Amino acid sequence: MKTKFNKLVVFILCVIFSITLADNHNAKVYVVPIQNTIDLGIPAFVNRAIDAAENNNAELIIFDIETFGGRVDAATQVKDAISSTDIQTIAFINRRAISAGSLISLSCNKIYMTSGATIGATSVVDMSGEKQAEKSQSYMREEMAATAEQSGKNTTIARGMVDEELSFEYLVVDGDSMKVDDIEGRKEGKLITLTTELALKYKIADGTSESIEDILLDLSIENYDIITLDENWSEDLVRILTDPVVSSLLTTFGTIGIISELYSAGWGIGGTIGIICLTLALGAGYLTKLASATDLLIIFSGLTLLLVEFVAIPGFGVFGIVGLVILFYGLYLLLIPDVPVSDEIYSAALDGFAWAIVGGVIIVIMLIRLISQSKVFKKFITTDSNKATLKDNYEKRSKV
Repeated sequence: MKTKFNKLVVFILCVIFSITLADNHNAKVYVVPIQNTIDLGIPAFVNRAIDAAENNNAELIIFDIETFGGRVDAATQVKDAISSTDIQTIAFINRRAISAGSLISLSCNKIYMTSGATIGATSVVDMSGEKQAEKSQSYMREEMAATAEQSGKNTTIARGMVDEELSFEYLVVDGDSMKVDDIEGRKEGKLITLTTELALKYKIADGTSESIEDILLDLSIENYDIITLDENWSEDLVRILTDPVVSSLLTTFGTIGIISELYSAGWGIGGTIGIICLTLALGAGYLTKLASATDLLIIFSGLTLLLVEFVAIPGFGVFGIVGLVILFYGLYLLLIPDVPVSDEIYSAALDGFAWAIVGGVIIVIMLIRLISQSKVFKKFITTDSNKATLKDNYEKRSKV
């Protein structure tokens, strides 16, 4: 009886151990959505996702992509993060990977597309949709080609997604020369955008799939645990703070707050608001790599000179003027991406910053006028005036 009981216990333990062992051998698959506009909040999210996958020994990272594009510098940071990991990466183009989305997709080891999906049209344009100068196009053209080459994709097609002046009749695919007559972008004056069918034909895509599960089935992964990540609140906050409009307002009010403090006795609410605004703008810029250590050093130097003018040297002289110039230059650099851009982008950044400063000054003047005309402010001034009069009368009587 005791022997049978011992055998039963051993059998149960073996079953439990087998189940546990099977669970431990399930492939960990991380799913990372990259959707809507590619902005400076996406790189931080992707880096966090890749770190989590590496720390948990994941076997696969699938990027669920559905985007019309976005910022070139943000897409380049995402591409670098994907290329640097040793984990196998899959781009699942869920309907479309246009512009910056194409660069991110090509950086992955394999590309799967849903039926009716598209990839391409990666020419660099400004906010109004106008094509940028050759300097920017050249950078993006070779960035696309290098990324395609790294992942074993056709570099001519990658270049054609950026360069509308490129034309060709033949492509080398898997060592064989193929005549191309079904890609509209092969003609001069047309950008390449591939449908799922054409992407499969010319080996840009490795397969077609309608779901994550279908991709895993095609890769012969049967036992798996899917871990889907989403952006957290801090990444959402960074996306808001790096919005061009919000960033300009923060730098404007931050600067005005610091300047206003130079003309007031002691430390007041203006300086506090200025420090908070500049901290938010600089912190978000540094986290998203929009602000380099050099940019921060320039801004800090400007603030230091203003502080010297404020503390050590009364009035507003050389230190104050030089400090303001250096500070404004550093804040202007925050608006410039860390990739080659056209003169139009530099001009737009300068115009935007100038208008933000002018607008901020006007708002501050209007607020001062409104506050000075309010009943509360007048009552406060009257009260202070009465107190001063009473004090003078008291001193006169004391002397008598």
